[in-house]
Amino acid sequence: MSAGLKELTSFVGIALLILAIVFIQIARNKLSGWFARIISLLAYLCLVVGGLIVVYIVFSGPTQ
Repeated sequence: MSAGLKELTSFVGIALLILAIVFIQIARNKLSGWFARIISLLAYLCLVVGGLIVVYIVFSGPTQ
């Protein structure tokens, strides 16, 4: 994977982690009921995917 592609992929992972934070805060403080549960599920999904992306980028090592 090229350095530019790794950089963009890591930015996507970071953006997903930030989006997860925003979704969790909205679901806990502003929403209630089933809609809050759906937003929370989406937030945790973003958290897992973003975390996996960041872990992959970190452990894949430097580019050639």
